[in-house]
Amino acid sequence: MKKEMEVKRLQHLEEDENRKKSSRRGLNASLLHRKQQLGLLPSTTYCRRIHELKVSCMQRKEVSIVNPEPVGAGTHRYEFILADSSCERLFAVNDVENGVCKYGLLNLNGLWKDVPTVESHDDNPYFTNQKVVTACWASLNAPDSHILVCLLGKPEAPGYVSLFPACRFRTLSELDDVRPEVVYNIRISAWSCAWCLNPQLDCSYAAGLRNQVLILNTATDVQHTFRTNSDVLAQQFATQTLLLYNGCRSGEVFSIDLRVPYQSPTNWKKAVSFSQSSSISCLRLLNDENYLVVSDMSGKIKLWDLRMVKCVQDYEGHVNSYAHLPVHVREDEGLLLAGM
Repeated sequence: MKKEMEVKRLQHLEEDENRKKSSRRGLNASLLHRKQQLGLLPSTTYCRRIHELKVSCMQRKEVSIVNPEPVGAGTHRYEFILADSSCERLFAVNDVENGVCKYGLLNLNGLWKDVPTVESHDDNPYFTNQKVVTACWASLNAPDSHILVCLLGKPEAPGYVSLFPACRFRTLSELDDVRPEVVYNIRISAWSCAWCLNPQLDCSYAAGLRNQVLILNTATDVQHTFRTNSDVLAQQFATQTLLLYNGCRSGEVFSIDLRVPYQSPTNWKKAVSFSQSSSISCLRLLNDENYLVVSDMSGKIKLWDLRMVKCVQDYEGHVNSYAHLPVHVREDEGLLLAGM
């Protein structure tokens, strides 16, 4: 009797495995397409529900990370991941052991194969005993050609901001025994960084430091310093204007207009300034750069109209009390994604 019950249980499990997930009631492609043609469905809702329908029909598969070399026994979780603009590569940082971090690139092209895989180029990893605070992709001579990494300083070792080519992480056979060198290295301890994509400020990036903002040109080595009243934890450049937005530990968000001359690091004027109730963790400009999404460490996410300097929308449900969590916006689908 028990044996028959076990056989039935296994059959039910197999049926559940092969059965497609049920999507929202009444959700099918032809009905959605018809509603969209009749103007009964906004384009953002149509895209979201089509994606929901596709996901409900997907077969769940396990994704394995393929390493050229065996992973050490002391390797731990990933502490930081950052996708490039085309979502083909991930810059990833993970603990090894004894306070040592290893960082390199993961190739996501294998996710579209019959057997999904993520390839890790570990022939040329970086190892450091300093914490990687933040990083951003940099478009120096091509889109996402370089990576800007901020290392936190310690009493026995200063912090660094380093710019190096992404091709440094390729396998040795692909590099033809030539390992590209670090392009730029400066001894500072930064909390945040942002690369400028505006051609009027080419080859430049910003770093958020203790009570100051630093803007540097990697080609000419020209530096501009702006003193602040709080540590700068989040930054983003506008692409349509020469504005740099900064979020502080005090909860203040302000912008610097780089077109306006300033007399000294302590004598300059903020273009826009407003505050939230807790330390700022992330800034995201929308395609219409009159709007800025701001998240803080109390879990509040707000959309600000920069022309009126007014909060126009609150996003409820996010949970955060201390972490530096990112926020991502998909405007074409009307989605806001937040880490928890």
